[in-house]
Amino acid sequence: MRLYAHPFSSYCQKALIAFYENGTPFEWGLLSPENEPALAEHAALWPLRRMPVLVDAGRTVTEASLIVEYLDLHHRGPVRLLPQDPCDALEVRSLDRCFDNYVMTPMQKIVLDLIRPAEHRDPYGVTEARRLLDTSYAWLDGRLAGRTWAAGDAFGLADCAAAPSLFYADWVHPISAEHRVLRAYRLRLLARPSFARAVDEARPFRKFFPPGAPDRD
Repeated sequence: MRLYAHPFSSYCQKALIAFYENGTPFEWGLLSPENEPALAEHAALWPLRRMPVLVDAGRTVTEASLIVEYLDLHHRGPVRLLPQDPCDALEVRSLDRCFDNYVMTPMQKIVLDLIRPAEHRDPYGVTEARRLLDTSYAWLDGRLAGRTWAAGDAFGLADCAAAPSLFYADWVHPISAEHRVLRAYRLRLLARPSFARAVDEARPFRKFFPPGAPDRD
């Protein structure tokens, strides 16, 4: 398998966690400016040029959630990333979408706004993104109460989504001390070997984080 990705990307980390959880072998197609062949291959495979993209035996899989599900279907290891029970799997998918849409998306809104020229920035949109993060943090703090992982006792797809989204979101809009459950969950994710590996691989790129990376994690 060949994974077109970059280690500092939150969505790429989401897919990488799934690979690392089960020690699934893959080849990097590193999407960096100096790796022109990989960039050209990636653009040919997925003209929208979003990452990550997985190629396996001639099949192309786009979007991080689908890559995680694909691995669970076709390269399953000891850690099952989606429950066998359809109703339990629906809960996992629901939380996966919550982390992507209501944590990852507003976090990226804040980060990307800083990349724009000053005259094209969107203060109103950033304020709305921060408000959405506050609402999401409060809801997740209640939803995760009494749980080890996002959907219960088993680590899975939703945690693959939660790890990078909460990791970066807390950098740009800190999770307040009142949300003790969510803060503790973020720490458990950071201690998970699969995510710890992804975080370590991304360390050399922290200097490029637009708001500036904090001296922690």
